[in-house]
Amino acid sequence: MRKIRAVIRREFVERVRSKWFWVSAILGPLFFAAIIIIPLHFAAAGGTKAIVVVDGTTSGFGARVADSLARGKTFMIVARSAPRAGLLDSLTREVGLNRLDGLLILADRTVETGAAEYRAANVSSFRDIDELRGVLGRLAVNARLERAGVDPATVGRAQLRIDLRTKKISGSATTSFRDIDELRGVLGRLAVNARLERAGVDPVTVGRAQIRIDLETKKISGSATTGESSAQSFWLAYVMSIVLFIVIAVYGVNVMSSVLEEKTTRIVEVLVSSLRPFELMLGKVVGVGAVSIFQFAIWGLGGRLVLSQRAALIGNVAPADVGQEAAFQLPPVPATTVAVFLGYFLGGFFLYSAMFAAVGAMSSSEQEARQAQQPVVFLLMIAYLSVFALANDPGSPYAVALSLVPFTSPIAMPVRWAAGSVSVSELVMSLALLGVGIGSRSRHRSPCPCAGRRAV
Repeated sequence: MRKIRAVIRREFVERVRSKWFWVSAILGPLFFAAIIIIPLHFAAAGGTKAIVVVDGTTSGFGARVADSLARGKTFMIVARSAPRAGLLDSLTREVGLNRLDGLLILADRTVETGAAEYRAANVSSFRDIDELRGVLGRLAVNARLERAGVDPATVGRAQLRIDLRTKKISGSATTSFRDIDELRGVLGRLAVNARLERAGVDPVTVGRAQIRIDLETKKISGSATTGESSAQSFWLAYVMSIVLFIVIAVYGVNVMSSVLEEKTTRIVEVLVSSLRPFELMLGKVVGVGAVSIFQFAIWGLGGRLVLSQRAALIGNVAPADVGQEAAFQLPPVPATTVAVFLGYFLGGFFLYSAMFAAVGAMSSSEQEARQAQQPVVFLLMIAYLSVFALANDPGSPYAVALSLVPFTSPIAMPVRWAAGSVSVSELVMSLALLGVGIGSRSRHRSPCPCAGRRAV
């Protein structure tokens, strides 16, 4: 037992004496609190969207929708316009020029069948979509009932919100948000029916009034309307963030391990006798990068096969925290999106490979390197954990800032590009700053034991 305690003491003391242990121990809680609370705050808050209501209704339904949305905090109604020739094209150009966020198209069929259309530069915000669907659904039910002769005061009293309180029973499975939403929806619909029937409204009339709202979403890219829906826009941004985070982190660590291995075995001393340190570092980064691109090709073929069978594999499953609207589906990926993805992947890979190589150069053992790499991984995690905030409001100051900072732009900018509309000037500035970040790391000397513990 004494020998075991000696081993335990040695392992504990050796790790606690490392300076990187104390850096992570002191700054870690603050950093994790920041990267969790700040993205959640921006994902929940979002921003006010300036939209135009194209009102093709003849019953005053469009005016009610505009007034209800204006009273909320999600939308600002710029105007309510009647349909006319060239109006939709004009408004689409305004969205493309970032003078407008979107347009809601209503017609008499919205009350009849529940069909409506929302076009915007960002349709990946499920908060916005849920807000629109909720307002349209509530007012459409009111309009149908009032048209059937039901007293508006009775309709208003029947639309009371369901207050579903949840309590966890210890030892039972956790209830998901999807389950809660399903329960709240069913209870709300049946409670409205019960209140109306209790007020003497014909149950058949109540049933006809509960038609579901079918809100079609279309993304506006540039000055044209695409066929990309809200679910497709979200999933494209989400998948891009996952792939970029995993590949940059995994292959960056590979570079660090390679540097550390050659340093500890002193192979690097032999290598630098025949080539310059910068050439050694460049060869390592490009070699590992070529491996990752080759793996991308394999993933692309495998992903295409999986997506072709996604209906059989996952059906209509969606993440619980983004709602049923987020059924897994990807849109056709244009060449510009592929170019942006590859550009930021290469930029992020070169930047973080240089940083991980610096970690390997300054570490004397694999144990020390694992502790020293944590701040680098934390920087990469900032943008990854902010994906919902970025997709919810790609034009927010928080999203713009992340897409310009070199440490977060390799993930943040592709997500913003996929979720919303990014100007060419922002894209060029982001790439320029990323290039400056790469250059600032590459101009230092590469790892070499004979040069001490200098950064890459």
